[in-house]
Amino acid sequence: MSLIADPTMTSPKAPPHSEAASRADFSSIRYAQCWEDADILLEALDIRPGDVCLSIASAGDNSLSMLARNPARVVAVDLNPSQLACLELRVAAYRELDHPALLEFMASRPSERRRQLYQRCRSQLSSAVRSFWDSQPNEIDRGIGGAGKFERYFQTFRERVLPLVHSRKMVAQLLKGGTAQEREDFYATRWNSWRWQLMFRLFFSRFVMGRMGRDPSFFRYVEGSVAKRILKRARHALTVLNPAENPYLNWILSGGHAAALPFALRPENFELIRDNLDRLEWRCCPLEGFLDTVDTGTLGAFNLSDIFEYISAENYHRLLEQIVRSGRPGARLAYWNTLADRHRPDFMADRLRSLDDLSGRLHAKDKAFFYCAFFVEEII
Repeated sequence: MSLIADPTMTSPKAPPHSEAASRADFSSIRYAQCWEDADILLEALDIRPGDVCLSIASAGDNSLSMLARNPARVVAVDLNPSQLACLELRVAAYRELDHPALLEFMASRPSERRRQLYQRCRSQLSSAVRSFWDSQPNEIDRGIGGAGKFERYFQTFRERVLPLVHSRKMVAQLLKGGTAQEREDFYATRWNSWRWQLMFRLFFSRFVMGRMGRDPSFFRYVEGSVAKRILKRARHALTVLNPAENPYLNWILSGGHAAALPFALRPENFELIRDNLDRLEWRCCPLEGFLDTVDTGTLGAFNLSDIFEYISAENYHRLLEQIVRSGRPGARLAYWNTLADRHRPDFMADRLRSLDDLSGRLHAKDKAFFYCAFFVEEII
């Protein structure tokens, strides 16, 4: 199998056998960050030195995080060339900036010099990606971590909706965390008002989220109340988990990461990732098309994001067959369910083992709290 990086592959069109590509718009930045917890992802995948790993690229954070485990190669795949432009700019930033400057550039920390930081990274970009980011100076000024549709959705929530329910002082108190009992008491007596519940059910409804945050087609296979399920998980994140340690919650409520950084941006992981950047490559193609090129038994780990939610159960089973064929024995798959029910079918039990105990334990500490399930499965 040839694994040669080709960052010039920027056509937004995907082969017709990609169901997701036929229904959703993949022409702009949908996610400027990976809204999936890399801590539980890396524990789930148990990447071994020398593994060739597959990762859904998204904005690139979790693909970069996988480099910290010293794999032989991480191949990041995405249908959307704009998402790969996010990844390529991150790679350039890791090469050209020190850690504090990287945090400024991402918007994890305040900065007045992001355009200057971009100029330091610009020479590392391919011509197509350079042109893409040159045309978006306002996004550079705001920080590339806030450049996506999903991040603008949270910005609207933070700046226009949340103030109708809770004051900045109340938000700051929530983000201080505290003991488990203090968090539970604060949520029950101060935070969980009728206004909070009403606002949450409206703003995080299928209708609003589909138009302002995600693509409406992503809810095609979702059943039941979107907001009700996410509200239940939000309570878990605000009480059982510590908000002070949650980078996703900090960004949603404050627009930055404060002291709670995601894995790829923590200082202790910066050099590990930078030292392994040459082991990362990216492809603009559907996952189905990429797997067609992979020899049997090649791949050692699969970060599959929540892609199975966007396709029918039949196509999910077909794609799972491709994944199992391409993976070595012992290779692990990790993926999230937001609302659609996707997990290993019984007819594949002789080829794919469900690690239910590990899945449940990791989901219980998932800081990206809007997912209703997390699955870890192992190729037999």
